[in-house]
Amino acid sequence: MSLVSGRAVRTAAVLLPAAVAAAHVGPAATWLPGVRLPLFPGLAGTGPGRHIALTFDDGPDPASTPRFLEALDELGARATFFVLGEQAVRHPALVRETVRRGHELGVHGWTHDRPWRPAFARDAEEVARTVRAVHDLTGHRPRWYRPPYGILTTSRWLAARRAGLRTVLWSAWGRDWTADATAASVRARVAADLRGGGTVLLHDSDRHAAPGCWQATLAALPTVVRDCREAGWTVGPLRDHGVVPVPVHGGAVVPAELVGE
Repeated sequence: MSLVSGRAVRTAAVLLPAAVAAAHVGPAATWLPGVRLPLFPGLAGTGPGRHIALTFDDGPDPASTPRFLEALDELGARATFFVLGEQAVRHPALVRETVRRGHELGVHGWTHDRPWRPAFARDAEEVARTVRAVHDLTGHRPRWYRPPYGILTTSRWLAARRAGLRTVLWSAWGRDWTADATAASVRARVAADLRGGGTVLLHDSDRHAAPGCWQATLAALPTVVRDCREAGWTVGPLRDHGVVPVPVHGGAVVPAELVGE
């Protein structure tokens, strides 16, 4: 092997893993609102301007999720709960009760891990496994996917697409997973970013957050819903949000995650 070819091989050995890693984590830039909201409105959950999609992550949790179900009943509101597969199979009755009360289930992954290393086969299996669990427990096949921490990678996006799920992040959140979250701070944080057609991210569990932080979310929930209604917006699950794939260029379809109405 010549000196030049040897250097080329060593350079490729360094650059190839870096390129693979960059391709894997590149979509994670959509976590940033400055990237997601203007460039990928569909991924941000942008829908019709008169509707707000209300979503919760990290359940089901028997310590807290029933409290949210009761509160939503009192408010006459329905929501989409992005569930973790491992939690769903541990608490099947709670999963069924959530659907019985008229709420929708989405997929949040099997576990709540950070996806820094490419793992195409594992991500595909875990997303599909959660889809099967939700379907087996409720008889309903989920339509939506939101990755843990909102960190979207190429392998997780492909896993969702392979499972027939649309990936939806959010356009407003309450930062309700922190130890210093209060009802007032959750309400204010949602209001700061919320516009008609937005998707709100909240959490119905503290299993992957500061202990007890769900109580701030629960206390803020009536005011968040009231604020939306006073602004003239209806509140409901993603299934009522009206975001669909858009055909373009002679029948080709833009991935639904990347467009908005």
